[in-house]
Amino acid sequence: MAPLLLVLSLLEMGSGIVLESFEETYLANPTLLVLVPVMIGMGGNLGAIVAARLSTQLHLGTLSFDPRTPALRASILAVLGLAVTVFSVLGVVVYAIGHAMGSPMALATLMTISLVSGLSLAVVAIVLGVLVTYVSYRRGYDPDDVTIPVVTNACDILGVVIFSAVVLVVL
Repeated sequence: MAPLLLVLSLLEMGSGIVLESFEETYLANPTLLVLVPVMIGMGGNLGAIVAARLSTQLHLGTLSFDPRTPALRASILAVLGLAVTVFSVLGVVVYAIGHAMGSPMALATLMTISLVSGLSLAVVAIVLGVLVTYVSYRRGYDPDDVTIPVVTNACDILGVVIFSAVVLVVL
């Protein structure tokens, strides 16, 4: 695990570089600065939820990696439903915070950024969660030890990239 976590730590620096390259955009729209840490944190949380659910189902013997398996579909739908709820509420809350700070953005713009980047990150978290759980299981590693650190780190990195890309397209 140490070499993998070292590589992921180096990639975390890359996400910092992406954030720095968008500094002017974020400073011109301070409301977006509220979204950045929450988006990154929620991406890792969604990845951890997927990884934990799949790991538990694997240990219970109820998980099959066949997409038609009800347990796998239920885990995926649960995380997608949570993502829609959380990122919708997040858009509205950030809109209110923007007004309180005196630098409001349009609600439609914030909702678009929040939902598109959040749901994209949720899909990435689901794919990574399933993939890392499967690979760790096949290689004989305990998914409880491997999946959450790998998926949360990867989602942190990809969360910055996805969020920045969506902001670039929307603004």
